[in-house]
Amino acid sequence: MLGVLDAGESLWSRLAAAAREARGGARSPRLAAPIPRPRRNLFCVGWNYAEHFAEDQGKIARGEQLPEAPAFFSKNPRTVVGPETPVRHPAPHSEQLDWEAELAVVVGTGGRDIPEDRALEHVFGYTIGNDVSVRDVQRTRHGGQWFKGKNFDTHCPLGPWIVTADEIGDAQDLRICSRINGVTKQDSSTRDMVFRVPRLLAELSAGMALEPGDVVLTGTPPGVGYARTPPEWLRVGDVMEMEIEKIGSLRNRIDPPMG
Repeated sequence: MLGVLDAGESLWSRLAAAAREARGGARSPRLAAPIPRPRRNLFCVGWNYAEHFAEDQGKIARGEQLPEAPAFFSKNPRTVVGPETPVRHPAPHSEQLDWEAELAVVVGTGGRDIPEDRALEHVFGYTIGNDVSVRDVQRTRHGGQWFKGKNFDTHCPLGPWIVTADEIGDAQDLRICSRINGVTKQDSSTRDMVFRVPRLLAELSAGMALEPGDVVLTGTPPGVGYARTPPEWLRVGDVMEMEIEKIGSLRNRIDPPMG
């Protein structure tokens, strides 16, 4: 897939034409992540839905306000897994495993200092991300380790495929949901983002070039496990399903820790 993105629009148009003429299909295909091993870290955004920020009672008690600019962090390429691929429980390091349904942007055309009003020209398409998080590591252990808490192996399911930007249309008007063992936990819309996709790409590319194949996770809506009363943590055997309108669903099971 990275080779396709590197090739640019001339190849993309030929592939689109070939797809229109294609007949038949594979039998029982097994999907990998659309970008199984990104060249570099995936870029992520925290607190990009106001209601997700508000559900964190600790922030409210401390009088914190929504950030005035996107708050970026990253996940390393080894976190990426595809649909129906196990996500490993982090025990013995933690029992506080949580889910986050997110719209993921796939960069098609790279650039530095991308103007906000032209940022969507750099988007190849969209997929679904699940920013699986180890909450005590992220939030409290050793003062809070965002990078470590977001970067356990297998903790970034992506998929089930990339839907090109022209087929999505308005990426800021998509229903986004998560279900755990069939029970709905998150149900929102990408219209509720604080910082929309063009602003995210403009801010991220300021002084730092984006490259074809870069993936940007755009934040999660309210309904995550740590903010519930009592908190809800994922256990071995639980099934996570993330769904975004016009893209599809991304399903992963929690498996025992790596040996």
